[in-house]
Amino acid sequence: MTEPVGPSTHVEPDLARKSRLARNGGPKAIKSPLPPMYPGGMRIGAEEEEAVLDVLRSKRLFRYYGPYSGASRVDEFEKAFAADMNTDHAVAVSSGTAALVCGLAALGLGPGDEVIIPAYTWIASAGAAMAVGAVPILAEIDESLTLDVADVESKINSRTKAIMPVHMRGAPCQMQRIAELAQSRGLKVLEDVAQAIGGSFRGQRLGSIGDVGAFSFQFNKIITCGEGGAAITSDAEIYQRIVMYHDVAGGMPNRIPSDKILNGLNFRMSELHGAIMLVQLRRLDGLLADLRQRKNTLKCAIQDVAKRKGVSFRALNDADGDTATSLVFFAPNEIRAFRIAEALNAEGVNASLLYQPGRVDYHVYAHWIPVMEKRTWSENGGPWRWHGRDVEYSRDMCPRSLDLLGRAVHIDISPDMNAVNVEELADAVLKVLDALL
Repeated sequence: MTEPVGPSTHVEPDLARKSRLARNGGPKAIKSPLPPMYPGGMRIGAEEEEAVLDVLRSKRLFRYYGPYSGASRVDEFEKAFAADMNTDHAVAVSSGTAALVCGLAALGLGPGDEVIIPAYTWIASAGAAMAVGAVPILAEIDESLTLDVADVESKINSRTKAIMPVHMRGAPCQMQRIAELAQSRGLKVLEDVAQAIGGSFRGQRLGSIGDVGAFSFQFNKIITCGEGGAAITSDAEIYQRIVMYHDVAGGMPNRIPSDKILNGLNFRMSELHGAIMLVQLRRLDGLLADLRQRKNTLKCAIQDVAKRKGVSFRALNDADGDTATSLVFFAPNEIRAFRIAEALNAEGVNASLLYQPGRVDYHVYAHWIPVMEKRTWSENGGPWRWHGRDVEYSRDMCPRSLDLLGRAVHIDISPDMNAVNVEELADAVLKVLDALL
């Protein structure tokens, strides 16, 4: 006699799959530790060491002079970086934030102006606008995790002076639509390329499409000297203004006419950092090739199961221009996303959610407390005190962004993963999706 089909026959397979998860006592999928996610940093070697030693031996640590004559490594790096990014000019600076500040100042932004930035970016994007006296205006992101162009357009008003697209998690924004929108409204575009060095949009290097491109060489970035940055442009006048702003005396060594000289600050890059970056720049193409190969292998291994389980990958505005530093997919809801990330970590994968209300992350606007509360360094400070209209912020002002980020599971892609690492990583993702969805 056939046994009647009851609820237990449907539940038991799920329980069996869940019991195999490492968090429930099963064996970990990751048996070989994954390499740290510091792409250029992990490839620092003899060439960087020798480059630094050459500078130390020369005793020329300052870009403009030393005790003996010789070429400036910073100057060499600027020329090489501009050529690699397909632009006319590059200015090496002390950080990515410095590059943003110099870029905004060079574009003429100041008190009374507004800059539209994405709700998902490092807080420095907002901080740079505030540093020059401008007010950051937040716009939603879309499934690419970059600026939603339609929402950007809705935020433009008479005080808007610039748009700051941020190429988050290594992938390009929709630069054609942003550039067309900016041109039609008479706005400037400053690209924040901190997380996407070497990426492109429709064949153009990121950073070379807008009026200014800003880069970071902090240790987490694709190429690095620990700290540092660069601002690029093909506009000669903007270049002069960046040079002056990044160096309080920049007008003199750079032969800028005295009737054009403006006061600046000091955001110069040292010769030690310039020497390292010359070597790291030569590593960029190899790093990108390795990143893309690993990501493509991983994505191909899991995409059919992911689709069947109702998981969607992050949208890419230009897949060929993605630097492939991460794989991001959206779970059906925040609870499922949390459980997936938790289970992946138990398997040995460094997975994370891009937004959790209770975990402070300065990549998400809702955690920018100094901005949300409009805090200033002095009682009469700005920029909101000087602004011509009242701008209010709230933690729920960009609900679509929070929904997307709350469902987004992020996995680092290291260029140093070997074939076994990639295979085990794919096994871990498939194991978790099969058990939990």
